[in-house]
Amino acid sequence: MESHCSTDVLIVGAGAAGLTLAIELARRGVAFRLIDRLDGPFRGSRGKGIQPRSQEVFEDLGILDRVVAAGGLYPPQREYRDDGGHEESQIMEPQDPTPGEPYHLALLVPQFLTEAAMRERLAELGSYPEFGRELKGFEQDGEGVDARIAGPAGEEAVRARYLVGADGGRSVVRNALAIGFPGKTLGVRAVVADVVLDGLSRDAWHQFKPGPMEKQVSLCPLMGTDMFQVLAPIPLEGDVDLSPEGLTAMVAGRTGRGDIVIRSVSWASAYTMNARLADRYRDGRVLLAGDAAHIHPPTGGQGLNTSVQDAYNLGWKLAAVLAGAPEALLATYEEERRPIAAEMLGLTTKLLEAAKRGVMRRGREVHQLDLGYRESSLAMEAPKRSGGIRAGDRAPDAPVRGVAGMPTRLFKLFQGPHWTLLGYGLDRLSAVEPRPGLHIHAVGPRGDIVDEGGHLRAAYGVSPGDWALVRPDGYIGAIVSSEHAPALEAYLASVGLRSRG
Repeated sequence: MESHCSTDVLIVGAGAAGLTLAIELARRGVAFRLIDRLDGPFRGSRGKGIQPRSQEVFEDLGILDRVVAAGGLYPPQREYRDDGGHEESQIMEPQDPTPGEPYHLALLVPQFLTEAAMRERLAELGSYPEFGRELKGFEQDGEGVDARIAGPAGEEAVRARYLVGADGGRSVVRNALAIGFPGKTLGVRAVVADVVLDGLSRDAWHQFKPGPMEKQVSLCPLMGTDMFQVLAPIPLEGDVDLSPEGLTAMVAGRTGRGDIVIRSVSWASAYTMNARLADRYRDGRVLLAGDAAHIHPPTGGQGLNTSVQDAYNLGWKLAAVLAGAPEALLATYEEERRPIAAEMLGLTTKLLEAAKRGVMRRGREVHQLDLGYRESSLAMEAPKRSGGIRAGDRAPDAPVRGVAGMPTRLFKLFQGPHWTLLGYGLDRLSAVEPRPGLHIHAVGPRGDIVDEGGHLRAAYGVSPGDWALVRPDGYIGAIVSSEHAPALEAYLASVGLRSRG
């Protein structure tokens, strides 16, 4: 075995969750290793929907524009009837952006292109995934985790202060900890395949045989590629031919058309849909994120988005604890994220039942903009608020102006690994001492930020003298009035932001 080397965090699994966590740690200067047992990046399109809330996360991570450039918007759904005619409809209810919610359209980006953008960002930050390295086992004590990793050069021992299992639904990390993964098999098995084909236009998501699932097949153009994604329910038992010839025959049998010819298959999978949720997300110094903690049916495009947001929640907390914040901060990861996964499992299962009846329409419920952490121990209000925005809610965007004259947005002020404290209608900033990791802005006629259109005041429901504290992951940690401002000091200390004064 090679010599023992140490790092702060060992991330197992270089998919969307692992890459998000790696970016979050890299931009905070945390030492980590990101390993994956595959010999190279995942090649499939599986999680292809990027919801508005994840777009906001990607903006903060610095990858949104390149992800949008890689993919595109969802095409209209074209449903073919038995008589040869068809009807078109929008899968996503069209909504215009608002000052508080700049992104209202789900993007269609094949998972391999999203992850490529993440790896590019990670490289800019000086780090890379290590492919072809498999976790063989680990043991933990009160100070860290000893892991054994098999790679091209043999086995090595790694000592990490924390280990994160982002290694998918069959998670080696979760199984090693014997953490229960209860749920149910949903009675649906499906083929998903990325193919090059002849015979269909790329201007629609083609859906055949609305009605009983076993007769359905849909072919969706994969934006940013010359491929289509084939999705077709199949019998629960038996082999399925995933070759170009086999898939061509399946499509012909379900569409009644002989002109749709599949030329090549770049990736294909036959899988049984499950809804499962880990009993817990943490065991000592080992944590679970993404599909290792929850698996969803693909309906509604929630799986990858929920996984990315797990890592986005965990990253800043891990970094803070490694830098000296109270260990209790890590307990809020499961406290906040597990109920979200439970809610998403309910939603995706409900949408699957609708899909069985041929109903594909999606509304705001899939956007993930309304998810938040009001019940979290990190949500503080003084005094308690009775309506409007609350501590724990997603922090809205708003167009504002810097007092030097240039227009900007709250999301630009929030962008980065820091906390942001907004003092509304204040002449000077005396409530909180400046400290590392906190950006303080005064909003008002004598502040550095001008709420020219009143959008900030409307979105946050603040009055002169109020303070709004925004977490690094874009949720409101605290809203306090001027007389309660001293309570901010204890709150900031509890998340590791101590004054150096």
